[in-house]
Parts: sequence; structure tokens; C-alpha cells
Amino acid sequence: MSDESTQAYNIAVQEETSRLRTLHPTPEDIPSCMTLFDEFLSCNMVGKQFRALYRFGEMAHCTPKFNEFKFCMSVKGLHPEQRRDEWIRHRAEWWARRRVGTSSESVWDVRAEPLGSYPPPLSHDDVTLGKLID
Repeated sequence: MSDESTQAYNIAVQEETSRLRTLHPTPEDIPSCMTLFDEFLSCNMVGKQFRALYRFGEMAHCTPKFNEFKFCMSVKGLHPEQRRDEWIRHRAEWWARRRVGTSSESVWDVRAEPLGSYPPPLSHDDVTLGKLID
């Protein structure tokens, strides 16, 4: 990674860590290993596989869900607060990679400010003649 993308990644990790700490204030707020295992099993169900095949032309990829379960099992022996911290770090890094990496939305340029004349101003005649319906 370049220095600029590394810096953007580190900033994204910090922002996501802060956001996740707010969303998950206690160790009981993070998902349990059983919940993650259920999500993995659910991904492999016939209905979800057919839906993925229909929508995307390929079977659903369940490996990321299994990796989440394995990560949960690897931190299961930690103190609950340490487990929460590790889970938040892990998820913050995942979100940061998604934010900094490319996606289907990468083709759009983000505007710093709105367009000057959009939407065009309406006159009194436009409103009274029903031109809003057009």
C-alpha cells in the first residue's frame, strides 16, 4: 500500500473502532460464537444457495462467515472485555478494508458541495399549472 492509502486505512480503522465501541458498549453486545456458527450454517442452506445462484450466477461464498466463527472461537478464552476489544479491532479492520478498497461505487466522485442550481427553482406558474406532475 502507498503511504496515502495506509494513512486512509489507519484513519478508517480509528473511525470504525470508535463507531463500534459506541454500538457495542458491553461484552454482551457482541455476537456469540453460536450466532456466528448459525449464520455460517444458514449461508449453506439450499434456499440461500439457489438465491445466490439466481441473483449472481454463482453459489454463495460462505468462507467469510466460517472465518468469523473461527475468529470467535480463537478469542473465546479471553476475559469478556478483552474479547470485546479483539472483536471490535477485528471488525474495524474489516470495515476499514471495505471503505478504503475499491467497490462498485468507486466509479462515482463524491461531491464536496451540492450542485449550485439543482433542483431548478420553480415558478408560481409551474406549481399552479400542475407542471410538477410532468
